[in-house]
Amino acid sequence: MGSRRSSLHSRPPPTLSMLIAVVVVALAAGAADGFAPRVPCYFIFGDSLFDNGNNNNLSTVTKVNYSPYGVDFPAGPTGRFSNGRTTADLIGEMLGFRKFIPPFASNPDERQILVGVNYASGSAGILFESGKLGGDNIDLDHQLKNHEVTVSRIAQILGSKQAAGEHLGQCLYICNMGNNDYLNNYILPQSTEIRNRYNPDQFAAHLITRYSAQINRMYKLGARKVALAGVSNIGCTPRLIAAVGTDDGATCVESANQVVAPFNTRLRSLVSQLNSIYHDAKFAYLDSVLVGTLALKEFRITRKTCCQVSTVTGLCLPNTRPCTFRRSHLFWDAYHPTDFANRLGAPIYYPAIQRIL
Repeated sequence: MGSRRSSLHSRPPPTLSMLIAVVVVALAAGAADGFAPRVPCYFIFGDSLFDNGNNNNLSTVTKVNYSPYGVDFPAGPTGRFSNGRTTADLIGEMLGFRKFIPPFASNPDERQILVGVNYASGSAGILFESGKLGGDNIDLDHQLKNHEVTVSRIAQILGSKQAAGEHLGQCLYICNMGNNDYLNNYILPQSTEIRNRYNPDQFAAHLITRYSAQINRMYKLGARKVALAGVSNIGCTPRLIAAVGTDDGATCVESANQVVAPFNTRLRSLVSQLNSIYHDAKFAYLDSVLVGTLALKEFRITRKTCCQVSTVTGLCLPNTRPCTFRRSHLFWDAYHPTDFANRLGAPIYYPAIQRIL
């Protein structure tokens, strides 16, 4: 008995990735056994972290429908800014959807739009002007206009606005916005005018005022279960680390992380306010900083990209060979996480999502 007790106590504790794997398998079991998804429909808004092809036909350098993107995705390069699935894809799988939600740009058919649409666009922001230096994108206001088109089609399919409203009220809405309002707007070297006009807290307040109006518009279009992701630790991206450098061997550019912190504080408050205002709806805050912090501890390679990147865009160079050991890399290109990092993030978001379903 003594030797057995010794061997049990000598086993290493489970890692974060092992625990998450157990959660994912348990959640996926329902879908595998033929159960219906947790919600009948799923609508996705956001930037390149969620984009699955909406930028492909835009006049922009911010599109990735080429190799090596999608090297680990069944359909190959689709416009996803990763080697595989996005966090939005993985949340869909955890909800029990058997197929990926199609991009709005693919003109989904009547059957598809009843299940959901992805409106996310690489480089897009809360503000119209964010991310436009690289060309066109679909900012959040325009994503909501696209959703209006979808809502009108659903009303036609179901026969009335009331029926459409009842259907949409059961859907999950997820939105990941704000990253480009910092990365491709406020902290750009050429953005001195906006920095002179707003200090970081004032800029966060400016963004949240606009974002609040957009989320209220989403509610008026039928959203009743809404998950809002905070801005990630942008100072931990290889792009910013290469451009700015870190002090005393620090893992991240902490000054950049401090600039975005007021936005997340205000977004948490906005979620609380929305829950107190709309008693027929539920809103959740998804903690992107927590995801990033845990990822830095989980992955062995956190400062280098898996693919060879352009010094101009930070995106993978076309048709180049990516790293072999992608499981070790947090970042795929200079901004976006690998499929393996997204596999860590989705289960961390999921409990907050479950609470609003």
